[in-house]
Order: sequence, then structure tokens, then C-alpha cells
Amino acid sequence: MTAPPTSAATAPLLALRDVRVRIRTARGTITPVDGVSLDVHRGEVLALVGESGCGKSLTALTILRLLEPPARIEAGSSIRFEGTELLALDERALRAVRGRRIAMVFQEPMTALNPVHTAGAQVAEVVRAHERVSRREAMDRAVAMLATVGIPDPAVRATQYPHELSGGMRQRVMLAIALVLDPALLVADEPTTALDVTIQAQLLDLLREAQRARGASMLLITHDLGVVAEMAQRVAVMYAGQVVEEAPVGALFAAPLHPYTEGLLAAMPRAGTVRRELATIPGTVPPPEAWPTACRFADRCPYAWQRCRTEAPPLHDAGDGRRARCHLVEEPARRADRHAPAAAGTA
Repeated sequence: MTAPPTSAATAPLLALRDVRVRIRTARGTITPVDGVSLDVHRGEVLALVGESGCGKSLTALTILRLLEPPARIEAGSSIRFEGTELLALDERALRAVRGRRIAMVFQEPMTALNPVHTAGAQVAEVVRAHERVSRREAMDRAVAMLATVGIPDPAVRATQYPHELSGGMRQRVMLAIALVLDPALLVADEPTTALDVTIQAQLLDLLREAQRARGASMLLITHDLGVVAEMAQRVAVMYAGQVVEEAPVGALFAAPLHPYTEGLLAAMPRAGTVRRELATIPGTVPPPEAWPTACRFADRCPYAWQRCRTEAPPLHDAGDGRRARCHLVEEPARRADRHAPAAAGTA
């Protein structure tokens, strides 16, 4: 049956389909992003979560085509933004999208900011790269934007270099660079890493306020499920280069479908409870050069049975906006007793 046509108003702002990134290494070719499909809708925050090395940041860099050799996007991948295939754009056309329509807040501002240019100059540079304005007007807008993101004495801070600013202020400068042209999509890659909890909370409030005030969409990349609960409407969970679960935030926290998500939630510290030690997920993530051909989580999964070790699960549609890459979607009875699979031995 043919799917009904999608209008421009209901189409996702950003649509990734079967995105693969391959890297040739001394140990062979690896695929750290392997068949990722995601939608970011207009005005929503989608959180992309998972352990370090699962492919979250590479996925973000792929959207803006910021990968450097030997990494390459595989043929058959598709990244559509506002109906335009980004992978088909030449570099000049892509530069018109970067910064203006899609902006990125990088994980580490000390390496993302240019150490030989002042904070104000780096914000103003984005304005002048996309609009025909004078240096004075661009700098005035930069100072105004620094004030908007909560930097005190913005005219003074605009004349300072990154090393003269605190970590929290540097991240605010990164946010000013991202927001100065009111992009339709903000990609925030672990934006509060290495900051103390007070500054983290302030920056998250700024991100939320900026996204809501501008009606923008956000792809929020994080490993912190507490941040997900606070910021996002939907969440996609990555494991070993693949999306293994996607759901509205409330549904995922209430009843995760994938055992990996279940393990992540069990490991979260919770207010009002006392534990001698946090739960952990046994085993380790397999390296990209040794990913199993069947389920990549099977060796760590308390529910795994023979099918899991011989048949790769697809990303099942579980209804109500939920998807999970797990055979339990088709055989939910096996979840009832997590010891039953081990006792049964085989399907």
C-alpha cells in the first residue's frame, strides 16, 4: 500500500535515512554509524543518547558534513533538511545552510573556538559570513547576542579571547555563535560536559528558552538521561552505531522496550532512594571491528536467547510513536521472567 503524501507542513524538518559512515583503519574498515534513521520535527527537541563511542557525535557531524578523511558517508545515505537533500549540495550551497539554517554547539568550546580571535569577533564573523552588513553592525549584534545568552558586561567580554573566559562563559559564546542568525535547527553535542552542576543548569535553561522563543528544533546529544527528562519530547537511544530504541520521553521512562535502555534507566540515581551501589550493565560494548552480525547487545542482555545470536533484529514499529531494535517486540512474553530464556536455552 502506498503511503499518503507528506505535506511540507507535516514533513520532518530533518530526516535521516539509512545513514552510514565508514572509516578505513589499520585494523580494517569500520562502520561507526550504521544505518541510522531519525526524524526531527518542527519545534521539538529530540534527544540522542548512548554511551561514549556509540556514534552520537559522529551522527551530528555527518548532518553538517563536517567529517574529515578517512571517514566518509556511504552511498545510499540520505539527510534531508527542509526538503533538500544535504548530501547532494556542493560546498558553496552547504555553507549557506551551516550557521544560518542549522547551527551546532560543540562539546568542547576551548577547541571549537579560535584562540587568536576575540569572543565578539567570532560571533560577528558568523553574521558577516551570511549577511551583507558592516563590521560595526555585525559587532553590535554580537554584543547583543552575548547579552542574550547571559554574559555579564558583554561589550567588555566581546573584546576578550577564549583563554580569558571561564568554561561556562566559553560555552555561552558557543551558544551565541549558534543562535545569532536564528537557525531552524540547533544541534547541541553534549553542551554541558565538564561544567559544574550550577552552570549546567543555567546553560540548559538558556537552551530551552532559546529553542522555545525562536520556535526552533533541537537535536540534543547527551549521555545524561536526567537532561533528557528535563529537555526533550522524544528520545532515540544508540548502541554500537545503531538506533536501538525511539519513543516519546514519558513512554520510554515508564516502560523501555529495549533491554539496553532498561539497563541505562536502572543505572540512573534517583532522588529519594538509597542504594549502596548503582546497577550496571554487565560486559562491555563490542568494538566496531568486531560487531556481531546478529543482535549487538545479545552478549550483555539478560533476555537473550538463540534467535538473538543468529538473527539481527530490525527496528520494529511498536506503535504509539515507538520503535525498538529487539526481538522482544515480537515475543514480549520472554520479558516476563528474565531467567526463562537462560533456562529454556533455545527458542
